[in-house]
Amino acid sequence: MIWKRSAVLRFYSVCGLLLQAAASKNKVKGSQGQFPLTQNVTVVEGGTAILTCRVDQNDNTSLQWSNPAQQTLYFDDKKALRDNRIELVRASWHELSISVSDVSLSDEGQYTCSLFTMPVKTSKAYLTVLGVPEKPQISGFSSPVMEGDLMQLTCKTSGSKPAADIRWFKNDKEIKDVKYLKEEDANRKTFTVSSTLDFRVDRSDDGVAVICRVDHESLNATPQVAMQVLEIHYTPSVKIIPSTPFPQEGQPLILTCESKGKPLPEPVLWTKDGGELPDPDRMVVSGRELNILFLNKTDNGTYRCEATNTIGQSSAEYVLIVHDPNALAGQTGPDHALIGGIVAVVVFVTLCSIFLLGRYLARHKGTYLTNEAKGAEDAPDADTAIINAEGSQVNAEEKKEYFI
Repeated sequence: MIWKRSAVLRFYSVCGLLLQAAASKNKVKGSQGQFPLTQNVTVVEGGTAILTCRVDQNDNTSLQWSNPAQQTLYFDDKKALRDNRIELVRASWHELSISVSDVSLSDEGQYTCSLFTMPVKTSKAYLTVLGVPEKPQISGFSSPVMEGDLMQLTCKTSGSKPAADIRWFKNDKEIKDVKYLKEEDANRKTFTVSSTLDFRVDRSDDGVAVICRVDHESLNATPQVAMQVLEIHYTPSVKIIPSTPFPQEGQPLILTCESKGKPLPEPVLWTKDGGELPDPDRMVVSGRELNILFLNKTDNGTYRCEATNTIGQSSAEYVLIVHDPNALAGQTGPDHALIGGIVAVVVFVTLCSIFLLGRYLARHKGTYLTNEAKGAEDAPDADTAIINAEGSQVNAEEKKEYFI
């Protein structure tokens, strides 16, 4: 089988040389403008690569594709290598295109297109094969984790070429402070990549999804992800909520003990002033609620709710003061004494203001001259009185009257 393949290769090579020799005299001048053109190709492992060789000016000169081992793949439209993955796409005097399907990492390398002029002209095309990273795996989580513990999660993926990038997200927010490690696989072509995330957990992390994302150019912008949902155990938190802010004598009261914890707290324990509830007939515990029927003054005191789970216990207190309904009604009605005092003050200030304003106007009323002059009243007629009065205007400044 091997000698047959070698014979075929020698046959195509000899044919190429004979064609060159036969046409060399007439084509040497015409081949000056002939040159094969190729392009590098990148393909994902398992995909199909198309290798194309073009010649803009070709006067019936043969084209040939050969692999990195210098094995002829196609000589014009004739297949030279027995490989079912390699097929002819197009063969003409201006183009020779072939396809390689189910590409593996071993197919990577430099492929050669030869144009059999005199001398032979070649063009190189490098085939790059991308190694697809495996689905990532997260390790290091053991459920449950106690609040305050240090957690270390590791995300790992293998088979990437070039090395993949790993990113961490928690609550859709990227975590930057991580460790990154890259190792070459046994085939010396692909890589195993791992990333380690360290953080201290608290109760807010319970139920949170931590995501490891692998980015690589072979994934076509669709990253691979692995997710770990955290389970955090923590002691209960307790809060007492009354049914009314102003408990009144004769009315009922419900105290609700709101407790949160993981594992879920056991049924709560109610006490009053450090002891048992004094009146079980009126003080009924139902689940997390304490119902007190018909409040009275003897119910005043400190009520305590205690919640416990396997991690620990916690409690909250509520000081009950029973109010007199009549006293509350009086406090909520209008204060007539206060309103009367305010009105009296307003009236007093108004009267004082009026009195002071009158005195001010009276003091600044001004002066005036009398129309009477000495001797005016003794004048025999009006003309004489006017003449006598005009003569007396010099002394007008002396006739001033003041009013207080």
